[in-house]
Amino acid sequence: MDVVIGIDTGTTATKGVAAGPDGQLRALVSVHYPLSVPGPGRAELDPRELRDAAVKALVDVAAACREQGDRVIAVSLSAFLHALVPMDGSGEPLGPLVTWADGRAGKQCEEIVDAGLGKALQGRTGTPVHPMSPLTKLAWWRDNDPETLRGTPRWGGVKELVLAVLADEPYLLDLSVASGTGLYDIHERRWDPEAMEICGVRSEQLAEVVGTTRQLRLRADVARAAGLDPGTPLIIGAADGPLANLGVGATPAGVAAISLGTSGALRTVVDRPTADKAGRLFCYALTEDRWVIGGAVNNAGSVVRWAGESFAGGFERPGAEGEDADERDAALLIEAQGVVPGSDGLLCLPYLLGERAPWWRPGLRGAYLGLRREHGRAHLVRSAVEGVCQQLALVRDSFTAEGIPVTEVRATGGAVASELWVGVLAAALDLPVAVADTPEGTALGACLLARHALGELPDLDHAAALIPIGEPTVPDPENAELYARLRPLIETSALAVQDVVKELDRLAPQPIPDTEKAAHITPR
Repeated sequence: MDVVIGIDTGTTATKGVAAGPDGQLRALVSVHYPLSVPGPGRAELDPRELRDAAVKALVDVAAACREQGDRVIAVSLSAFLHALVPMDGSGEPLGPLVTWADGRAGKQCEEIVDAGLGKALQGRTGTPVHPMSPLTKLAWWRDNDPETLRGTPRWGGVKELVLAVLADEPYLLDLSVASGTGLYDIHERRWDPEAMEICGVRSEQLAEVVGTTRQLRLRADVARAAGLDPGTPLIIGAADGPLANLGVGATPAGVAAISLGTSGALRTVVDRPTADKAGRLFCYALTEDRWVIGGAVNNAGSVVRWAGESFAGGFERPGAEGEDADERDAALLIEAQGVVPGSDGLLCLPYLLGERAPWWRPGLRGAYLGLRREHGRAHLVRSAVEGVCQQLALVRDSFTAEGIPVTEVRATGGAVASELWVGVLAAALDLPVAVADTPEGTALGACLLARHALGELPDLDHAAALIPIGEPTVPDPENAELYARLRPLIETSALAVQDVVKELDRLAPQPIPDTEKAAHITPR
C-alpha cells in the first residue's frame, strides 16, 4: 500500500504514524521525552532531544512500513504551537526550548494589554496576547537579556527546529505555525512590524513563511537512515490544533472539534482569517484558504488527575491493589456519575494552571464556590468536570456571538473515554458529541494534508467521510438548560475573586526574578 508518514511533535512525545489513502492507520510509534520545570512558572524541553525524537520516529515508522510491504510516498510534519528556541545560523539550538506552558512572561503580557495594544495585535496576528505566545516570550528576553535577544541569529519554534534536521531547506516556517506566534500579520501575510518592535526582534531573525502544503526534500542522511528514497517529498505541514480538526474530519461548515486530554480546545474551520470583535478567539491557518478559530483551555483531564491525587487518599475498591493513576481516575469518574447535574449547588472554577480561552487572563486561580458539609469527593470531582466543560461552552458562546454556527462536535482525547465527560460536555454545549475513532488525530491530519499537497485529496472536507466516528451522545434537555443558567455565574465568579487572588499571591509570593537570565543560552 502507498502510505504517508505523519510526524507529530508534541509536548511530551513525538508520534510517527503511517496512513493509507483512505486514512486508515498502518503503523504507529511514539518517542517520549521529559518536560523540564527548572523554576516557578517555567516549562522547557531539551531541543536536541526533541530534534532526535523526530528523526527516530521517522526511522522507526518507516521501518514498520517496510516490514509490511508498504511504500512511503511522502512525509508530513505537525508541531505544537507557541514554542520559542534560540538557534545559530545553521539551525543548531543555543538553549532550551520554552514551551506554551511557560508563564514567565506574565509581566510583559500585562504591560502590553495595559498599554491598550492587546486587542489590535490579536486582530492582526490571530494570537491572543498571553504568556504562551512567542511575542511575549521574546519581550521577556528584551527586558531580561537584551544582548542574547539581539545577538541570536535565529529565533524559532518546534517546526524550525525539526526542519533544520530533516529538510534540505531548513530555515522556513509554515503559515499555520507562524499564525500562532503573535508576530505574523495573518491578513497582510508578513511579519508584523509593530509586534516585532514591541518585543525587539528583527525580521531577519525570523524564518521565511510558506504555505502549509509546500513540498521540500528530506536531507540525504535522514533519508538513508530511514531507508527512504531521497526524492521522497517532505510536506512542511501545519500546527497541531488545525491538523487535529482535519484528522477527525471536522472541517465542513458547522462541525467543530474538541480535544480533551490534559488540556482542551474547541475549534471550527472558516474560509478566511477571522478576528472576533471581543478578542476571545484565536485564528490559526490550516491552509491558505482554510482557517481554524477557537479557544484552548489549560485545564481538562489534569483537573481530574489533581482531584484523584488530592481527594482519593484511602480510595480503595475490590481488586484495586496496584491500580495506576488512570484506573483510579476512571473509578472516581464512575463514582461522580452518581451525583446529580449541577453537583448539588457546587460550582468549580477549574483554573489550577491559570486559564486561556475565552478571557486570556494568565492570573486566574481555581476555586470551589457553594461548598457545604454534605458535599463529598464525588461532588468535587463532578463539579470539576462540569467546570471544564462549561469553560469550553463559553468558547462555543463566542462562536455564537460572531454568527459562526456549530451543529455537530467531534471529540478526541483521553478524557472522552469517560461517559461522564461526554455526557456533561454534550449538555454544556447543548450539541450532539460524537467520539472520533482515531487515537492519533493530529498525526493523521498531517497525513491527510500531505495527500492534499500531492493532489490526491482535492477537497479537505472529504476527510469527514474518511474518519469513523461513534454514535453521537445527544444532550439531555433538562441538563442543558441547567448548565445554560449556571454558565453566567462562571464568568461573574472568576472575575469577582481576582482581587482576593492578587492579595493571596502578595501574601504568599512565588516570584520569577526579572533579573534572571535565560538559562543555558550561549549566543554564537
